Amino acid sequence: MRQSWLQIDGLNLDQAGRCQHYHQATDIAALWCSQCQRYYACYHCHDALCTHRFVPASRQSLAVMCGNCRYRMTVAQYHTGAYPNCQAAFNPRCKRHDTLYFKPDE
Repeated sequence: MRQSWLQIDGLNLDQAGRCQHYHQATDIAALWCSQCQRYYACYHCHDALCTHRFVPASRQSLAVMCGNCRYRMTVAQYHTGAYPNCQAAFNPRCKRHDTLYFKPDE
């Protein structure tokens, strides 16, 4: 069941949290900004909407949310390639941004 209170912020979002920057079918990962304490479609959206740069989340926190089902997960769960709740696949190229979205191993 979709929990509508789990909001994704971004620019020109669709229902699955795809934004104007990343809008392929598998671009449904929302990322947690540690400073804002909110999920954003991508770091470009965050930086356009906020007065500070995106602050990476802890790898042990619920740093990623599926835009499809709004399931929140750790980075380890996210790195499996599909969301544990709805099995939707995510864009594997997102791993290129790991250092932007997640703090180094603690």
